[in-house]
Amino acid sequence: MNREKISVVSASLIKFNSIEDDRGVLTSIEENKTIPFEIKRVFYMHHLKMDRGGHSHLDTDQIIIPISGSFTVSVNDGKLEKSFFLDDCKFGLYIPRRLFTTLFDFAIDDVCLVLANTHYSMNNSQRNWNDFLEMKENIEDA
Repeated sequence: MNREKISVVSASLIKFNSIEDDRGVLTSIEENKTIPFEIKRVFYMHHLKMDRGGHSHLDTDQIIIPISGSFTVSVNDGKLEKSFFLDDCKFGLYIPRRLFTTLFDFAIDDVCLVLANTHYSMNNSQRNWNDFLEMKENIEDA
């Protein structure tokens, strides 16, 4: 397992390739080109009534895209926190593994698309703050 320290500075906005003409806008995303990983899982959240996330992933990197509407994403590495306001589907937020992530400020008609480099496994996530801090200490400070 990679024991590299992951910091909030690793999270960053990625501008996707977009072509605009009289018909509208076509935006494309290519694995290992536009985004830094192979896509293994795609999911989207909609009709959101409360915050999402509130956990971290041991080995999953993600891209979060505001397909419709806007919301805020907070990432925390156990020492620093950084927030991103997402409101343009031509951009995605790259979130590397081992950052505690929370999504909030949703409206009921917002749609959030997530691309991930792993298949889902609840066993590889830290579902609360204390478990997250313990994982960071055991992996990155070992």
